[in-house]
Parts: sequence; structure tokens; C-alpha cells
Amino acid sequence: MKKFILFLVMAFNLTVFGTTYVNIGTGGTAGTYYPLGGALAEIWNANLDGVNATAESTGASVANSQMLGKGDIDVAIIQNDVAYYAENGIELFKTKIKDIRGMATLYSEPIQCITTDSSIKSIKDLKGKRVALGAIGSGVNANAKQILEAAGLSEEDIKPQYLSFSEAATGLRDRQIDAAFIVAGVPTSAIVDLSTQRDVKIVNIDKDIAKKLKEKYSYYTDFVIPGGSYKTQKEDVNTLTVKSMLIVSSKVKDDMVYDMLKTMFENTDRIKAAHAVGKYITKDTALDGMSIKLHPGAKKYFDEMGIK
Repeated sequence: MKKFILFLVMAFNLTVFGTTYVNIGTGGTAGTYYPLGGALAEIWNANLDGVNATAESTGASVANSQMLGKGDIDVAIIQNDVAYYAENGIELFKTKIKDIRGMATLYSEPIQCITTDSSIKSIKDLKGKRVALGAIGSGVNANAKQILEAAGLSEEDIKPQYLSFSEAATGLRDRQIDAAFIVAGVPTSAIVDLSTQRDVKIVNIDKDIAKKLKEKYSYYTDFVIPGGSYKTQKEDVNTLTVKSMLIVSSKVKDDMVYDMLKTMFENTDRIKAAHAVGKYITKDTALDGMSIKLHPGAKKYFDEMGIK
């Protein structure tokens, strides 16, 4: 009985004997989200009276959205495009996640269309090619289909391959595919390795395609991949990025969300120490690519900071 009560306390952000329990959904222990969640837990435990925050390893974006909807976690790190799907009950979600609210965007996770085929110079050149579109039901798959559509293409115009990230990298190396969409930080280690064996290029996303996507989907923002990011990629490449973000349950009190954001941005050194991407997490960019409704506590914080 005591264990069951403790579960309810932690899962539903309840306050018992002056202590507020906050469960943070992250990702796998080997990924980026988990150490960042751990840093947030440390910051909030050290700076917010009566808070007991815990970072939990999870299945990342989709799983976190579902767990938050069920009340199993209070705060989570996910991709902003997945947050949009969750709020609207589309793509990867059959129903809307009613309690999902935006807290802050964090850092970029660029879309990279990688090719080893010298004839592919634009997204439109993918026509008739063997292209990895990500695994079925993945965020990458949704991104790839949206980009193809904006370029006037569909899956019928290419030879689609539904491959995971590692499978796509192997396919490019073994010349089983011509191009692959991935969503990951730059430089991506698997592509760095590939560039030592193959002439790797990143396909430019033309401005007209980018404009269409940004007008239709609020979660896309511009991103430039610097020349030299990969051994054989000499020039800058224009692409788009989704962003990782913090979501929070609408059931968490406004003052709590306000205080969590305030202490987070006052202690960014701890976040930078947790992972290299921490250097990109700032309050000035925390609304860039915000794809869902803000929690009132977050809105209050950013309004006071003059950030729109």
C-alpha cells in the first residue's frame, strides 16, 4: 500500500508533507535527453524548496508524450514536431494528448538528407532514386514525407526504403541506397565515419521548399550546416531543423513552472556540464520553434523576460 501511494505521489505531481515530486521523462541512458534531464533534476532539487525531481529513462519523444498524457510524468524532453503531432492527434498519435503544454525549446536537431550520388543536388533530384525515409511511424519518416511533398514529390516518385538510422548509414556505405533522411546533431558520428569511405554530401533544401514547410508547420526553423562538418562536404548547406523541447503537464501549477524555468536558465553551467548541446540552451532562443500552446507559467516567465 505504501509503495502504491508513493507511485501516485510521484506520478501526479502531488505535494505530501511539504514535498512536491516531479518526474522528468527523458530517453535512453546513452542518449542526450537523459543527462540533460538529470541536470534539470539537480538544478530543481538544489534551488526549489520542497521539490524532489527525478529523471527517468524512457523511450523518448513519443513515449514521453503518451506518459505525460497518462499522468505518469510531469515534465519531459521531446522533439517539437512530435509535440505538435501529440497536441493535434495526428501522424504518430491516434488521439490528442490534452494535457501537453510547452515549457521551452532547447537545441536544434537538424534534418540531413545525406547522399553519395553526385547527381543529387536538390530534393527534386531524389525522383526515381532509392531513398531511406526513416522507419515507419518515426518522426524522421514524417519529416521526410513533408519535405518531399513541399518539393512536389511523393513516395510514388521515389524508391522508398523504410530504414532506421543505422540501417540507412549501412545502406549508403554498401551502395544499396542513394540517399537517406536523418534527424540528428551535426556532425553525426555515423556520417563522419561514412565520409571516410564514401563521397558524402548533404542535399540543400531550397528556399522555396523551406518557405512552404515553415508556413505550414510551426515547428520548422532554418539551419545552416557549416562546410567542413563532414570530410567531403566543403560548402555550407541550407536545411531545416526541428528542436528538442521541454513539455510539461497542464496540471503542474503555474508558479512551479515559472520557478523551474527561472532556476534552469540561472544555472546553465550545470546544463553545459551535462552535455555539449547545453551551450545552445538559452532563454533568448527558448521560444524559437515553439510548436504547441505554452503553459501559463512559462508564458509569465517569458513575458517578464521580454521574450516573444
